[in-house]
Amino acid sequence: MSQFVKAVLFDLDGTLIDTAADFVRIIGKMSRENEWQAPSEAEIREQVSAGASAMVKLMLRHNDQVDFSEETLLEFRQQFLDDYEAEICVDSCVFSELEEVLSTLELKGVPWGIVTNKPRYLAEQLLEKMELDGRCAVLVCPDDVSRPKPDPEPMYVALEKLGIPRGAAESVLYVGDHVRDIEAGNAAGMPTILAAYGYIPPEDQNNLKKWGADYITDTPEKLNKLLLSSGKFDYL
Repeated sequence: MSQFVKAVLFDLDGTLIDTAADFVRIIGKMSRENEWQAPSEAEIREQVSAGASAMVKLMLRHNDQVDFSEETLLEFRQQFLDDYEAEICVDSCVFSELEEVLSTLELKGVPWGIVTNKPRYLAEQLLEKMELDGRCAVLVCPDDVSRPKPDPEPMYVALEKLGIPRGAAESVLYVGDHVRDIEAGNAAGMPTILAAYGYIPPEDQNNLKKWGADYITDTPEKLNKLLLSSGKFDYL
């Protein structure tokens, strides 16, 4: 029997939107400005879900800057964020096949939203640039909660904004590409889907089943099939 779904929530970077190319571009720019060698695209992609500090640390360590101070890290991190905000959506795009998912949910009258650890000022600008802001039913960021993912608080906030009681959390799917996404969704009582095509470091690749997701999809195409064609979920 298929499971009735009232809403679908996504993580942002690495799950719904492929933002890595913009981060690769910015790290490349910062490296050139310091006459450094930029890390490879693959290395940068693996750090995206860990945040700006992780990508900056990768750049520094890649260039033998191993004894940097916290002040230096914060300065580079702020430059990274400033550069990203200035050109937030040059190469980013919705992952292939997921535009069909969003359009189909909208046609069925099923709200979709985003629960992310990306700061709200950046998340809002990205969605606006991609013309998704008017389509997204709910956006929950760390600014909106006292405890971000992996705590379930952001998931509860999303439910409240959607008008869905916590007791009906099993009718809301959560899709993410990081262990904290799966932990937050599970803790809130939501069925979870691991987007294993996202920004996952090699050392985690063999442990994905241990994260406890209800489903694992290793390509956007397979996520599309799971959500729309598998018969596992009923949106009517």
